[in-house]
Amino acid sequence: MISANLGNFSLANKRAFVTDASGGIDSSVCEGYIRSGATLVAPDLEVSPSLQTLLDNYPDQIKFKPTDLTSDSGSGQCSEEIKNFAPEILFNNAAIFDMGSILETNLNQYNRIFVVTVRAMYKIMQETAQSLISKGISGSIINLASQVGHRGEALVTHYCASKAAVISYTQSAGLELADKGVRVNAISLGVVDIPMWEKVDAFFAQFENREIGEKKRLVAEQVPMCRMEKPTGVAKVALFLASELSNYITCQTINVDSGTVMS
Repeated sequence: MISANLGNFSLANKRAFVTDASGGIDSSVCEGYIRSGATLVAPDLEVSPSLQTLLDNYPDQIKFKPTDLTSDSGSGQCSEEIKNFAPEILFNNAAIFDMGSILETNLNQYNRIFVVTVRAMYKIMQETAQSLISKGISGSIINLASQVGHRGEALVTHYCASKAAVISYTQSAGLELADKGVRVNAISLGVVDIPMWEKVDAFFAQFENREIGEKKRLVAEQVPMCRMEKPTGVAKVALFLASELSNYITCQTINVDSGTVMS
């Protein structure tokens, strides 16, 4: 007989720390967490209209912290916030996208991408884990990866490598922290219809001599479900991984990509 107590998505009385909160995905994650009862700290460079709406509508549940994760001082600022706030949930999504030919891109691009997507991601994950363990609290760390972290792709060498690093750090951290009550998982994104895709589409228009909008349309048509995902679809998985419904899942990378990567 199946127990009636299967748990739920409630995050009542939980604290969550969401990086890059002004992004299209993170704003949806923030809203999902808030509606499920969590209190949030949301660091980012600036406030987007969608994040401002949340700040206006839920002033008691979400606080914005201006933060620049391209510098170690920004990561240090996040570390202090984590120490003070003591979140049980981390949605770790700060990242930088750039592209160019492997024959031309230099270490400046490498440094820009890795200082945020890998270095800051690791520091924030480490600080959250330390905070949870020092307080004897169980928690969930969710890192944002990508389908390009599973395989290389032309013109996005450094970005692919940075997301592969996110997956690897997730697995190693999850194994080390499994017996300490801290779960570490990643969400591997496929193509998601967010404002950043306008930048990505413009890059491909330049490097592949395409019309603006052509690459975005082709990518959406080529995935198995023939469409881009919406940010809310990612937020649902982030809510699942933060909730007690996933309390036996760790070290995993959940592919939200229409079947592009199969595992």
